[in-house]
Amino acid sequence: MLKITPDIRNIDYSNLSDNVLHYDYDIKHLNTLTKLKTDEESPEFLSSYRSFEGEVYENFIYEKLVRYAAKNDEITQFLITGKHTKNTKAVPKTLSVNAKAQIVYRTRSNEIGEFDALFFTKEALFFTEITLVKSVANLKKRLRKKRALLKTIFPQFEIKALIILNDGVMGARNLPDYCTVWLTKPFSASNILEWIRSDEKKKLKPFEIIKSNKFVGTEKLEITPFNYYGSMSWMLKNLRRKKHQVINMSFLRSELPNRYLELFTKIYLGWVSFDNFKTLVPDIEIKPVEWVYVSIEKEHTGDLILSYFLSHSRKNLQYITIKEGVAKVAKKDPYGITVTEIHHMSKAMTFEHELNIKQINTVLKIFENNNNKDEV
Repeated sequence: MLKITPDIRNIDYSNLSDNVLHYDYDIKHLNTLTKLKTDEESPEFLSSYRSFEGEVYENFIYEKLVRYAAKNDEITQFLITGKHTKNTKAVPKTLSVNAKAQIVYRTRSNEIGEFDALFFTKEALFFTEITLVKSVANLKKRLRKKRALLKTIFPQFEIKALIILNDGVMGARNLPDYCTVWLTKPFSASNILEWIRSDEKKKLKPFEIIKSNKFVGTEKLEITPFNYYGSMSWMLKNLRRKKHQVINMSFLRSELPNRYLELFTKIYLGWVSFDNFKTLVPDIEIKPVEWVYVSIEKEHTGDLILSYFLSHSRKNLQYITIKEGVAKVAKKDPYGITVTEIHHMSKAMTFEHELNIKQINTVLKIFENNNNKDEV
């Protein structure tokens, strides 16, 4: 059982030298708001300040974890990053460390997983989430995706999480059983901000590099190869494998597809014509497209829903969900992974993957009833 130490719990800087001050912090926007005399209680100022404070908190905790790992007998290997090791470049289809010293997993062009720290014990592989959020409600979906990725590339290990939060956070007791939760006392980065802004900065002590035979780089990890887009096409093929079924629920409920659903956050079921789709959303104005892509998503409650994507151009992608008859429209990040997913799926889908409204309603009924039927 990994237990928090008093110095981490109490936000004690005493054994960190000046290491936290050696990190790079982007406070340009915060300085601009200060020059404009923006109200420090305004949402814009608080958002910028909390972003900065979150960076400092992550660096403080990471420095503590490095020292904790070096001394803790339960930890057998710790993936070392940042200033404690040489710089590396992010590499596709494996875990690597990017320019910001974050541990990431990349496809050809997108990061699909990011970890604050990774370490091994005799029993498990732990990923770490360090955050100052006020509530863990939005954290749960991220945890599911990260765990699913690690279970895919490290199938030989039990995957657990170390979640480090501030006192007062809502929902910490409701996190999944695989999570170990540490709560620190309230954190403030005001002293760090004052030092950065100071005209007469004190001379920093040299960065203290911690060394241990437990520390390893990403090149030492044995990772199971994983083809992101190929696996997504495999899911589509098997979901629509049986001609007399709209959706192969027995396949979707099995272990690997279920994990992929959490990893991808959405999997693709087929497409519906624009004219048919308009009958589902008669009250919203949308520009016509040839195909509307239909995907399955798992909500934080575990419920399955259908969502829809309209690709107007390579970088112009609309995302539509319908709940209780009300449609919500959002625009996806033009540089996000969903854009590249749709580009890939447009090549993987054929006219055999078309869905009509009756079939869509059948799938929705299956999800609504959750009646464990394997065949439709």
